[in-house]
Parts: sequence; structure tokens; C-alpha cells
Amino acid sequence: MSINRRSCSSLRQLSSYRMDTTADLNRRDDSDMAASRKAIHYYPLIRHADLCEETKHECVEIIVASCEKYPSNHEAAAKQIKETLDKRCGPSWHCVVGETFALEISYETKNIIYMFLNSNLGVCAWKCS
Repeated sequence: MSINRRSCSSLRQLSSYRMDTTADLNRRDDSDMAASRKAIHYYPLIRHADLCEETKHECVEIIVASCEKYPSNHEAAAKQIKETLDKRCGPSWHCVVGETFALEISYETKNIIYMFLNSNLGVCAWKCS
């Protein structure tokens, strides 16, 4: 059985076109679904705060300033947050900064804040003697 070269090349073009179109449709569907599922926050999103209002605002300012100063070095940001909170609010503050982490802690009542910055950076600061 002989196959015409012209028909083979047109079949390749047709199949590659279908694959590209399908890939584009899949990309559009994935991006639309991801956009509908994920809300991007450009402001500090406080998930849990057991603090008085004055201390809460002060903690948010400290956390935002530290994370803006060290955008890629989470360890340095956590250290600066801890040291600043120790100076302003008394000793024994602890801080975790990162994109993915889990924790189970004991803390003094009225002394914890858990928040997100730029929708992907989580920060948890708490006081424990």
C-alpha cells in the first residue's frame, strides 16, 4: 500500500494543530479555574488575632515592615519580628514566617497573631513564657 507524502504531511499538520488547540483550551480552562479558586490579597489578611486592638495594629506594622525589608529571606524576617516584639511588648515572643508550614503551639492568652501577606506568605507570632 502506498501512502502519498502530501497526505502524510497534511495529517501531521492537522494533528499538531489539534494538539495545540487542545493545549490552549486546557490552559485557558486551568487558568480560569485557578483564577476562580484563588483570591490574591495584596493587603495583610489576619486569619486569627487574640490581641488588644492597639497591640494588633502594632504587630501588623512590625510584620509588614520586616517582610518587606526581607522579601526572600524568611529567617531574617522572623528574627527581626521576634526581636522587635520582644523590645516593644515584653520578652518571650516567637515567630514563624514561611509559605508552607504547620504548627501546634501553646501561648499566653491575648498574645497571638496569625496572618498572610501577599496571599502566600504566612506569619505567626505568639508570646509564651
